[in-house]
Amino acid sequence: MKGAPRVRHARLADLTRVAELAAEHASYEEAAPPAPDLAERLGVLLFDTANPRLRCLVAELPDSEVVGYATCAPELSTWDGREYLHMDCLFLRSGNRGLGLTEVQWQTPAWNEGAVRFYDRIGAGVKEKLRYTLPVQG
Repeated sequence: MKGAPRVRHARLADLTRVAELAAEHASYEEAAPPAPDLAERLGVLLFDTANPRLRCLVAELPDSEVVGYATCAPELSTWDGREYLHMDCLFLRSGNRGLGLTEVQWQTPAWNEGAVRFYDRIGAGVKEKLRYTLPVQG
């Protein structure tokens, strides 16, 4: 295998594989299997050129095998009165976990001591940074 694993946007050709991974994900969570036509449903949600409702990233090994996926969709924040992306699913096949293919990052205000204690207790690492916001005009 050449190169390194990568995370990339899903393509139309990936949908059958993403649907297979979603079935593994459902089994892992002891949930009902996805709809048999999931690949087609995802295609409409992801690739509707007028209004895509879903985003999907896939984790791909150097040999081009897709071994994981993450999906997110626009949601609304009442407090902010605007859209944000909500991550719905994050899944990696069993033999591919812990290899650094994906990483989840989040943030909390420094004063939120309860959250900080919880994140420290589960082994999450902290990276100090400043958070900036800048409204975009146009």
